[in-house]
Amino acid sequence: MAIGPAAREQRVTPVFIRGKKGRQRITFVTAYDFPTAKLADEAGFDMVLVGDTLAEVVLGYETTLPVTFETMLHHTTAARRAIRRALLVADLPYGTYQVSEEHAVRFAVRFVKEGGAQAVKLEGGQKRVNLIRRMMDAEIPIMGHIGLTPQSVHRMGGYKVQGRLEVDIERLLQDAVALDKAGVFAMVLEGIPREVAKAISEEVSAPTLGIGAGPDCDGQVMVLNDLLGLTFKRPAKFVRQYFQGASDIGTALAQFRADIESGAYPTDAESYHLPGDLRLKLPDILKRVKGSETN
Repeated sequence: MAIGPAAREQRVTPVFIRGKKGRQRITFVTAYDFPTAKLADEAGFDMVLVGDTLAEVVLGYETTLPVTFETMLHHTTAARRAIRRALLVADLPYGTYQVSEEHAVRFAVRFVKEGGAQAVKLEGGQKRVNLIRRMMDAEIPIMGHIGLTPQSVHRMGGYKVQGRLEVDIERLLQDAVALDKAGVFAMVLEGIPREVAKAISEEVSAPTLGIGAGPDCDGQVMVLNDLLGLTFKRPAKFVRQYFQGASDIGTALAQFRADIESGAYPTDAESYHLPGDLRLKLPDILKRVKGSETN
């Protein structure tokens, strides 16, 4: 459903997002360049995330771990040029905040100063509290991310649902409360049971954004390529595909190749033409050119 002109004029802010908790569902989607960010913004999403998932869905890596900060910054600036209304969030990639707090704050500042991001997302719970406060001291709004944290894929032993044991449920609740007290304006809950996500959402004042966490969160986020059917492996259980992009694009490319080979493309109507007088003069022009080559 298209949004009205009045809604488009209002810039989304972290304060606006917090104000939607308990009132309206929050809409959130990833984008990785100018066209996808523009489409997401014009579709009326509250937030757009330049996620480190670009390592997988754009660059072809097996995990999010290899993507560099410079690559993330490059894509963030492209998305920034497209967005007029949505809140632009940039994902701190692996290695930018695991070394030291000072190191991490510098990268977060660059996302805002050079990339045009309005907020920064990072993974982890209680162990990130001090870092989050340092970043907020630098006037940077922070989004948390707990549960299945893709940058921890090796430690977790793969992409597995988190919070299925009592001790893990307790840890997730403690992580969520710690992030909330630290002042995050929102937090992503990924790959956790619906009941746990519901308990967290009711416990914290910050809005929760689910991805594989059930319908009881304050909003939902999805990887753009997943919902558009532009991935090439079996989608996760929680992915709903709204478009068969890979199939449709593949069909279009095959048809274009066939039209080139058969001569069906381009047609005369798809070609540019000389004005009538120049068309008549073309043979004489060719003669002059050939004459000059023999002299």
